Amino acid sequence: MKDFKKLKVWEKGMAIVSLTYEPTKRLPDNEKFALTSQMTRAAVSIPSN
Repeated sequence: MKDFKKLKVWEKGMAIVSLTYEPTKRLPDNEKFALTSQMTRAAVSIPSN
């Protein structure tokens, strides 16, 4: 199997991670542990799987 970091699907998944982390930094403090956590975990699961 070739290096997974060269796969297009992994590259696009990592782009989604980057695009998700930026807006979550600007969410209100009361959402920091609920919505932010859920959004970032969901985004990270894409390239991980």
